Amino acid sequence: MESLTSGSAALGAVVGLILALTGAGGAILAVPLLLFILHLSVAEAAPVALLAVGLSAAVGAVIGLRAGIVRYRAAALMAVTGTLFSPVGLWLAHRMPNGLLTLLFSAVLAFVALRMFKQTTPSKPLQAEPIQQLPPCQLDAGTGRFVWTASCTRALALSGIGAGFLSGLLGVGGGFVIVPALRRATNAPVHAIMATSLAVITLVSASGVMSTAIAGRMNWQVGMPFAAGAVMGMLGGRLVASRLSGPRLQQGFALVAALIAVGMAAKVVLAA
Repeated sequence: MESLTSGSAALGAVVGLILALTGAGGAILAVPLLLFILHLSVAEAAPVALLAVGLSAAVGAVIGLRAGIVRYRAAALMAVTGTLFSPVGLWLAHRMPNGLLTLLFSAVLAFVALRMFKQTTPSKPLQAEPIQQLPPCQLDAGTGRFVWTASCTRALALSGIGAGFLSGLLGVGGGFVIVPALRRATNAPVHAIMATSLAVITLVSASGVMSTAIAGRMNWQVGMPFAAGAVMGMLGGRLVASRLSGPRLQQGFALVAALIAVGMAAKVVLAA
């Protein structure tokens, strides 16, 4: 019992540290760690990871709210649509074979790794850049709030649906969906996008955790120490993030994530 609790807390601390150093996408390693080290299935690991991701994101969201940079109406809309579809993903996760679910997770992890690596690679300058359309959600210069239109509402709602479904299905917070979606759909500054994303992750994760708890499928013996470790790891990581974070760290994370994705896929193929 003590070894399981301490092991869960230690793994959670690793996840929290990665989250602090690499951003919202770093939490996607929570499920693979639970799979390989604690030998949980994806369906068992997903809600535990979601609990840790949600609590860790809540810390960042509270900090963002106090700083006044969370676009809370946008976060609320995305959270509502995400909350409606999180139970759908959770329902499907418990009806899919573990092998297929593992392969799906490895594909998502590989996608996140590739995109994170690309973000750290300087892009080649274009000789003639095409004229880009304005994003559907524009900040009002006077109020600092979004000017709500039908296209803005639709873009944010669809992003929330995708994040919510994946959070229930795979136990990921959805930051790798929400952040790019907000960048495409809005002209908000990066710090506001990150803070708003954390608020959405907090609310959507809470719905997934509650659905799992009500269904009696949450492994609290692993989940509570894992989540507590993640929060402590994230708080500690924030103290050193400015000195350690950077392109090389992001590339290192992307490489590790890619290797884990290959390992997960190979494990399923070899077991078949």
